[in-house]
Amino acid sequence: MKFDYDVIIIGSGPAGFSCAMQSSKFNKKVLIVEANADHLGGAWINSGTVPSKSLREAAKSIYNFHSQFADENGRKPYEKFRMEDLLQYKKSILENKNQKVKNDLIKNEVETYRGWGKIIGKNEVEVTNQLNESNIFTAKKILIATGSSPEEPKNFEIDHSNILNYESILNVTHIPRRLIIIGAGIISFEYATIFAALGTRVTILTDSNDVLPFLDHEIKDELLTLLKKKNIQLYTGVGVEYVGVNKLRTCTEVGFKAQSGDTRLQVIETEHVLYVGGKKPNLKNLGLDSVGIELDEDGYLNVDDGFRTNVDNIYGAGDVIGFPSLASASFVQGQLAASNMFGGTTENYTNSIPYGIYSIPEISGIGLTEQDAKKQNIDVTVGRAYYKNITQADIGHLEDGLLKLVFRTDNLKLLGVHIIGDTAPDLIHLGQSVMAYDGDIRYFFQHVLNYPSFSEAYRIAAFNGVNRVHKAGVKYKKILKNDN
Repeated sequence: MKFDYDVIIIGSGPAGFSCAMQSSKFNKKVLIVEANADHLGGAWINSGTVPSKSLREAAKSIYNFHSQFADENGRKPYEKFRMEDLLQYKKSILENKNQKVKNDLIKNEVETYRGWGKIIGKNEVEVTNQLNESNIFTAKKILIATGSSPEEPKNFEIDHSNILNYESILNVTHIPRRLIIIGAGIISFEYATIFAALGTRVTILTDSNDVLPFLDHEIKDELLTLLKKKNIQLYTGVGVEYVGVNKLRTCTEVGFKAQSGDTRLQVIETEHVLYVGGKKPNLKNLGLDSVGIELDEDGYLNVDDGFRTNVDNIYGAGDVIGFPSLASASFVQGQLAASNMFGGTTENYTNSIPYGIYSIPEISGIGLTEQDAKKQNIDVTVGRAYYKNITQADIGHLEDGLLKLVFRTDNLKLLGVHIIGDTAPDLIHLGQSVMAYDGDIRYFFQHVLNYPSFSEAYRIAAFNGVNRVHKAGVKYKKILKNDN
């Protein structure tokens, strides 16, 4: 049977885009179906990763300027800078990134069609455009990469004016003086620190008794200390009773109660509420039932190690398959899905994925935390480097932060790296590379690292770690031997 395309990709986010690029390298004919009539890239470019990080970059620049050259009259950043300027900065980046994506698709001869895709057969996708006109396209392979959407709150409604979600927060018309964030996931801490950097008084409410449980315990302690330093209030183990507008006081207010102990109603007034709940995969109306595609118990696409669903020519990648739901991972998943479709190489792929939290300052990590290692009964030692002891941090007045190495005590093999501090998501890749080749922490003092740089933290942490193993003051002659 002759098909219109080798692969039809539903969704143009990071997974769909990278699958299209990789498929084109195999000289395959590719069609991307995108529901958004105006933009490609999905949430990646238009409402998630790129716009939020653009806003963060602008806020960080303002915060650094304000910290280093404090206003002599004590004005807050929101009294000197306009949200309009930040939004214009974000807009210019989005327009530029959208154009680059279009250019890449054109250069690689990837076709696009705007409309809602629906699988109507094993090799058939029906696409309905904005004018309600439908066309049917056929392909040997199909990739579902439709991403995810924010879940709605249960006891109040998002009006995108006073009560916002992580998409509408990107379009607020002014820098709020007060902001309440409901939820304590990664996005919550990113927006909390972004707006705190602009002078906003931020409060975080969460029903969980713990926050970011995957973090190394010392990194989390450092984060909580920084939240207090930035005057960000954090209430854990509380339930939101209501969110509403107080017309008499012309403000929005949130009522909440502790789930144990003192359960009296507490009320906080605010300008805006940002609700950051979970995400749900965009799988509705895709026609999955028509070909019997199976979902897992959480409602995500059930795929194997090659990103193939139970229907052998239909694949899934990105947020629709669940954890880790990171743009960085989605790019790799889309590439690997294409390689599995068309006989490419996938044997060098690793499941060891770094995470990046783009708060101010950033947080990143990879591998085992200290508590993970202890649960697995691995004898580990840790090495620490505080940013306050790094020359580059002195130069930039960016002295809040910690880099922590977790390594085996017996052979110094590096098992984990955990960082909170400026450039953490970039800095993590040096440790990731050493771990990928089963290296040990001696690498960091056997090789020259640029000075001044934040990478110096690895060298300091490595020496700190071997001091713990061999007791402070002992010469390093034995440590430097390869047969140690």
